Amino acid sequence: MDTQTLRLFVLACETLNISAAGRTLGMAPAVASTRIAKLERFVGADLLHRSTRKVSISLEGQDFLPYAREMIAQEEAALAALGKGRTKISGTLRFAAPSTFAQLYIAPLLPIFMDKYPDLRLDLHLSDSRFDLIEGSYDLALRNAVLADSSLTARKLADDTRILCAAPAYLERYGIPDGPDDLTNHRLIAFNDDEPRTLVSDDGTEATYNPKRAAHCLILNDGLTQKLTTLDGAGISINSLWAVKKEISNGALQRVLPDHEISDKPALWLIYPKSNVVSAKVRVFMDFLLDHLGSQAQAK
Repeated sequence: MDTQTLRLFVLACETLNISAAGRTLGMAPAVASTRIAKLERFVGADLLHRSTRKVSISLEGQDFLPYAREMIAQEEAALAALGKGRTKISGTLRFAAPSTFAQLYIAPLLPIFMDKYPDLRLDLHLSDSRFDLIEGSYDLALRNAVLADSSLTARKLADDTRILCAAPAYLERYGIPDGPDDLTNHRLIAFNDDEPRTLVSDDGTEATYNPKRAAHCLILNDGLTQKLTTLDGAGISINSLWAVKKEISNGALQRVLPDHEISDKPALWLIYPKSNVVSAKVRVFMDFLLDHLGSQAQAK
């Protein structure tokens, strides 16, 4: 099982096009098809489904894909240890991130990264909805949550302080809450999958924040839409401080219950499937984000 064929298989999975994957590696379409067929005979399973219209990954192919990537990464690491690694970082990097953070912080940096690594293709999946890193076949992802999945490895990018905030116009119309109990009488904005949170006051008193038990709750599944709706005076929402610190500074938004903190301590994590070797493309993108955003995303 040669690693060039494994690279062909991985590229074919990423592009869903065997001929295009072969051309990327300098192979004629017939040669690429023959190599994939030979690999399937070797492993004893159909890894890709072909039709006259399209290529799709079989269940066996989905199971085999992370191992193929691991074997390629192992070879690159071994060659690098001997000073024989490839000088060019190439291939496709599949990266998933919350859309709000990506729009504010990652998107402006992409031209710099692409200039630095012109042979690396970026395939970005941006969504504030929850996703499965393994099932989605992502090489790397950014999560703003408490990390609990033991099948993943993570590097911390930054702390993710959460605050309650509202527009001054909303607070003028509906009043400023005196304490957590007042929140149930207000208009609150939340994600559909938001869990109840614990608010801790400066003196250590705890209270539960559950927006779905409020008199009025607006459910939105996109962080940027929540922020814009909050700015328009629709209600009170929880936001990451990195997302609203400019609006807090210029007065467009105002902190609600500033003497209370949300007890859970989420952070921004760069996560990837557990592996003995981190591929070069994942390593350079992680290092790039850490260099450029490790301090910028923190609340100052």
